[in-house]
Amino acid sequence: MSYASSILHPNFKLGVLGGGQLGKMMAQAASNWHLPLYLMDQSADFPAARVSPFFTEGDFKSYDDVYQFGKDKDVLTIEIEHVNTEALHRLVEEGVKVHPAPDKLDIIKDKGLQKQFYAARGIPTSPFRLYPDASAVRGAVASGTLSLPFVQKSRTAGYDGKGVSVIRNEAALAEKLLPGPCLIEELVDIDKELAVIVARNEDGAIKAFPTVEMAFNPQANLVEFLFCPANISKELEEAAVQLSTEVIEAFGICGLLAVELFLDREGKLLVNEVAPRPHNSGHHTIDSCYTSQFEQHLRGVLNLPLGSTKMKAPSVMVNLLGAAGQTGPVHYEGLADCLEIAGVHLHLYGKSTTKPFRKMGHATVVDESLEAAVEKAREVQRKLQIVAGE
Repeated sequence: MSYASSILHPNFKLGVLGGGQLGKMMAQAASNWHLPLYLMDQSADFPAARVSPFFTEGDFKSYDDVYQFGKDKDVLTIEIEHVNTEALHRLVEEGVKVHPAPDKLDIIKDKGLQKQFYAARGIPTSPFRLYPDASAVRGAVASGTLSLPFVQKSRTAGYDGKGVSVIRNEAALAEKLLPGPCLIEELVDIDKELAVIVARNEDGAIKAFPTVEMAFNPQANLVEFLFCPANISKELEEAAVQLSTEVIEAFGICGLLAVELFLDREGKLLVNEVAPRPHNSGHHTIDSCYTSQFEQHLRGVLNLPLGSTKMKAPSVMVNLLGAAGQTGPVHYEGLADCLEIAGVHLHLYGKSTTKPFRKMGHATVVDESLEAAVEKAREVQRKLQIVAGE
């Protein structure tokens, strides 16, 4: 069923669990169709509340809050996967359309189940093992069944660089292991980290955005720069899109799926992990593609025709992070200087408090060449400092 004829009906309600910057940008995209977005998150101070009058304060991890929020919605979606899926299962039973489907969300939000999903379907991913806690990991190393180095990931709740620890030596094994159930992966010899944002609707139509290349901040372990198009061959581009298409078809979800990929030194593509929602690796699409990832997610969950993913111009996205050692009321230094640079599009999320390496916004730089865009993006990074003010 397409919702094309009903989304402008005054009684139609599309709900979103989460009200951060992703919910904000989703609501901005929905406003082009005069489609109200109903959002729920913990505080009306969160970014999405500034752009939508239909904001409910609540906890998306609470069964009762999710159920009460969702029961009068026609369609319910998410901006973060760490939500209460028990309530979503009940809502589906009661006739609410939920995208992504809660049974698939149960798999994706547990990195261990996610890796097992790939292994069972022959989807290429790095070798892995599951452990109940840090003590079991140390025991495996001591017994010789697990060798250093490796990557440890918390099975649940990892986000924005949290819940990941690279264990290279005995000192790190003693000091850096994360508590709780975890996933241990072999340390891949990575040539590039890539991502493909792919979308699907209920009719089964699928479209993918051009592959992007990511550069990570070594301190915060989150994306610092994103380059579109990725510096890869046409053959690798086609392979990355094909693999990402296979992944979204395997899950059978509607809306967006951000597929993060490793390209190893031997030229092999491996699925790292996925996110079933708008994603940091797709922010550039607002300014550089015919359809933004946020509009595409709406098209997918509402079973509308998917928009063109064609790139208008090469682009670089730079995450605007809170300065190291700075915590307090946010203050932007150098904002006017950045606005003078041609092709720079600033997106500030409206968070009132800055913290070290907190995502406070992003800038997308478009230019005739990727090289020129990179130069301007580095200039933005130098000039715009996000610090604690008075």
